[in-house]
Amino acid sequence: MENQITIREAVMENDVAAFWEQLHAYHRRDIFPGSDGEELGYFLSPEYHDHMMKIHSRPQDRCFFLFFQRDGQDIGFAMPVIFTSEDGRCFIMEYCVYPEFRGNGTGRECAGALLNWAKENGALYAELHYGGDERRRRFWKAVGFVENGADERGRPLMILPPAEDIPVTVEILADPDDRQLRKLENGFLKEIGEQPATEEKQEQLAQAIRDGKIAFFVAKRGCRAVGMCSAAKCFSTFACTDAGVFDDFYIEPAFRRKGIARMLAQAAQKWSEENALASLTVTCAPCDEGMYQALGFDTNLGKTFAYLS
Repeated sequence: MENQITIREAVMENDVAAFWEQLHAYHRRDIFPGSDGEELGYFLSPEYHDHMMKIHSRPQDRCFFLFFQRDGQDIGFAMPVIFTSEDGRCFIMEYCVYPEFRGNGTGRECAGALLNWAKENGALYAELHYGGDERRRRFWKAVGFVENGADERGRPLMILPPAEDIPVTVEILADPDDRQLRKLENGFLKEIGEQPATEEKQEQLAQAIRDGKIAFFVAKRGCRAVGMCSAAKCFSTFACTDAGVFDDFYIEPAFRRKGIARMLAQAAQKWSEENALASLTVTCAPCDEGMYQALGFDTNLGKTFAYLS
């Protein structure tokens, strides 16, 4: 059909070489314009090339090198990874329509073709990071994506939410170095207006978990962590025994209003009872009081004041 967007995979050696040529041009022109800095250098480096080629060549959950075509002519490219061994997430690593073909809805048509291709190849939903670029955010929002926290490096994420409902379970975090915990923590920090956690702070948190100072409860949709909360032990001189503090309460925006908040709160409360804690308290803003009361935190202990050193 004339003017229809189609997708072809770069398979032959010359096609793969052409893909890398366009990818490098895209990084120079669209992502790091006028820059010769360290970050651009990484994306142009043999290290990055070799890393992506390994992902491209692996037998499962591999990266695809795709070209968008119209009337037999290449007009752009995409680099998605489909995690079929996990929960069917298609992560769009790179997406570009060549400058001379932009406008008149071509970008949205290419995005639609990519999402259809991903579904045909086993994807159940799609995710990407937009680098905080407002133009990209507006573009993907128009396609149907919504903002959804941040990744483990603090880069803002968007998601085209899955249509399928998968049972959610809650478990105590077993691995203090879990990448998904770092991802959720950065989403939580982004939502409350804080900067992403530094590597030093991430290691301090992991060490606190190893030392048993804090326990994290993670809500998982299949194998994807979509929410968390924590409980930290402290000694109560009032009760003369251990008490607990409830914190780090966060659910990715795309997965809210599905009962996950109650599941997390109940898991922490049950853990508190099993560990014979005198109480489990939470400090919150006035606007959140009703929510926490509905989740079982219904004993008012007055206001909390803090001195921050």
